[in-house]
Amino acid sequence: MDKLDCMRAFAAVAAQSSFTSGALQLGISTKLASKYVARLEEQLGAQLLNRTTRKVTLTDTGRAYLERCLPLLDQFDELEDVVQLRQQELGGPVRITAPTGFGSRELVEALQPFQQMHPKVAVELLLSDRHLPILEEGVDLAVRFGALKDSTLVARKLCAMRLVVVASPAYLAAQGTPAEPEALATRNCLLQMTSLQPDAWTFGRKDRQRTINVGGTFRANSPRAVAHMAASGLGIARCPHYTALPFLQDSRLQVLFEKQETDPITLYAVYPSSRHLTARIRALIDHLAEYFGPR
Repeated sequence: MDKLDCMRAFAAVAAQSSFTSGALQLGISTKLASKYVARLEEQLGAQLLNRTTRKVTLTDTGRAYLERCLPLLDQFDELEDVVQLRQQELGGPVRITAPTGFGSRELVEALQPFQQMHPKVAVELLLSDRHLPILEEGVDLAVRFGALKDSTLVARKLCAMRLVVVASPAYLAAQGTPAEPEALATRNCLLQMTSLQPDAWTFGRKDRQRTINVGGTFRANSPRAVAHMAASGLGIARCPHYTALPFLQDSRLQVLFEKQETDPITLYAVYPSSRHLTARIRALIDHLAEYFGPR
């Protein structure tokens, strides 16, 4: 067995606290991952992991070894980069996490041309509406909206996206078009639960902002679901422009209070500051910035 494979298996199992999840991250069987780690422990003459039926944890020796193991794995990746850059051919796995709604359509559409250009790059896309812990989940790159709060991470801006208030012409014909945002306090507003304050809608920019408290009969943790419901005529929604765009294009939705929109939300590519960026990950980030920037 190659010692590098053993080290990679150990690092993945340690990150996931599970042989099954660690093996899944590497694309190998649980049995093989267990064999790799056992062989590494045998070579070192030390127990690196405590194994129970419920969880796998690091021993003190395992924790110390992991701290020195991860930089070495990064250096091996960097050596591969040198070869790949000379050959002008990228290859290897990239593990990405993104919000479900944005990731299932917009991000997938952005990834398609990248994988066509680099067919040897294997992308694993993890969609979740909660922020997955990057280091613990063995994630190479996260695509996220909003300000960066974790100082151990690095963020590169991909683009800024409008937050728009929308309603269907049928709803407005039946209920009347609100003249000012304050009128939303008495309207049926459709709430996106993944936002920080789903029932407090902000209007205006920076120091001239005002907040309107809203409520309604529909809530969802998907901005695309909120846009769909607004297009059906149930009420008024506030959502990222990309989710409303198909309905705006066929006139099933129209934008309200366009001149009073709040600051746009920013889309970032996020990665650990401690991790070496391989050539394929750097190339992917550059591609995403180029793809989404003009949008």
